[in-house]
Amino acid sequence: MQLSKENLDNVKAAGTIKPAAAIFALPEKVLQFGTGVLLRGLPDYFIDKANRQGIFNGRIVVVKSTDGGDAGAFDRQDGLYTLCVRGIGSASDGDVARGDQAGHGQALRPGNGKVIVSENIICSAISRVLSAKEQWAEILQCAHNPEMQIIISNTTEVGIQLTEDNILSTPPVSFPGKLLAFLYERYQAFKGSAESGMVIVPTELIVDNGKKLAAIIAELVKINKLEDAFTHWLNEHCRFCSSLVDRIVPGRPDAPATQKLQAELGYTDGLLSISEVYRLWAIEGDEKVQSVLSFAKADPGVIIRPDIGIFRELKLRLLNGTHTLSCGLAFLAGFGTVKTAMDDPYFSSFLEDLMLKEIAPAIPYAIPLGAAKEFGLQVLDRFRNPYIQHQWISITMQYSSKMKMRDIPVLLRQYERHAEAPPRFALGFAAYLLFMRAVKKEQQVYMGDSNGKPYPINDDKAGHFYQLWQDHAPEALVEVVLKDKELWGADLFQLKGFAKAVTQMLNTLMTKGAKTALAESALVYKKNSL
Repeated sequence: MQLSKENLDNVKAAGTIKPAAAIFALPEKVLQFGTGVLLRGLPDYFIDKANRQGIFNGRIVVVKSTDGGDAGAFDRQDGLYTLCVRGIGSASDGDVARGDQAGHGQALRPGNGKVIVSENIICSAISRVLSAKEQWAEILQCAHNPEMQIIISNTTEVGIQLTEDNILSTPPVSFPGKLLAFLYERYQAFKGSAESGMVIVPTELIVDNGKKLAAIIAELVKINKLEDAFTHWLNEHCRFCSSLVDRIVPGRPDAPATQKLQAELGYTDGLLSISEVYRLWAIEGDEKVQSVLSFAKADPGVIIRPDIGIFRELKLRLLNGTHTLSCGLAFLAGFGTVKTAMDDPYFSSFLEDLMLKEIAPAIPYAIPLGAAKEFGLQVLDRFRNPYIQHQWISITMQYSSKMKMRDIPVLLRQYERHAEAPPRFALGFAAYLLFMRAVKKEQQVYMGDSNGKPYPINDDKAGHFYQLWQDHAPEALVEVVLKDKELWGADLFQLKGFAKAVTQMLNTLMTKGAKTALAESALVYKKNSL
């Protein structure tokens, strides 16, 4: 049986949370750019939960901007999808806390006030998915809906960039171009009334994402020579809110896990995904923003404050930054998922020390070290979640831009404190360089090789690194890469001892392999700490 609106009454799995029929009649209040699992597992989850509590009472129109993925899955399932929440949390987490093996409704208690949370939610926040390429006119028509108040986006880090876009194109090329076209359509539809203003909340993992998006929109207004009255409406009645999202949502589980879950549920779901229990959506905003984003009342995981800097830095550096500095090393060592890597004592020790001893003390923000370490320990527990199969290869997506944004500021801060190379950071960076060594190109995708197995390098700089590896020996390559100010925003070759440490680690990785490099580095760290 396929999950769909008409088949909801036939879903008999005990404990599955299903939407009431009245939810399908709720008005569309949100325009969302992006169909990815993070949006479905966090913002859309919060809105769905609020609707079930009778708080927000609004649904989401999703804009699909890329050709990838299967938009038809949303149509076949009437926008419904199953989110399987798995992990360890407090008794108050989720709608129901119940044990995986203990029977529905029963909470297993691991201790310390924690329970194993296992819940299956059929989310109904999405009303429809529209293709920007094929249904742009319908998307613009949504701007005429007086109920539409909120715009959410997740277009990856590379999505929030200025392109000299023509907003009269059908559709504009870039995400900011599409957003401006929609806002201009709304301004015209409602003649610039105050009530027609929008709250725009980007969730891309970029520091001050709301401010940066607003600045790009302002530039596009000039490029498109839009009238001053529109600029006034945009500045006075639209709010661009920086935000931070934090939830591990690795997406659709592998085939055996999917088959098992669908057997338990009693239906097939092309959009089924798993997420951890922990969730946070921190949004910069005032009372006006709070009144519009009323779904925040449904879950303590939504936090709206004038300043979210501390949430941003903790998550960006300790979770995302650790992921980025570890993903290449873990993948080259043969670990498929975060959990399997954390089961290895050498890798687990490397990652824990990287996070708590090198990243936490060097976060470029005024955060008490104790608070950083407390958050870091919580992150380590999340990495060890046995229910989440988070693939390392997916974490390597846009590896270079993530390294620049998440980790290089920590490295520079580290050198302000201590003029010596952080050894675990150097090993992680060396693994990044080796991961970026492509051996061939297949259908516009650069492919690397790990132990005889090909893997895709999904990075805007893949072609650049392919040529570097063709032209340079490892030591020379390290020097060229570290000196690239355009790539990193700084000359990393000037950092005392860093090039030497990275070169040594890279040679070890190339001659002995990642697992041996981990084992040898663990012995060196232990010796140095004695």
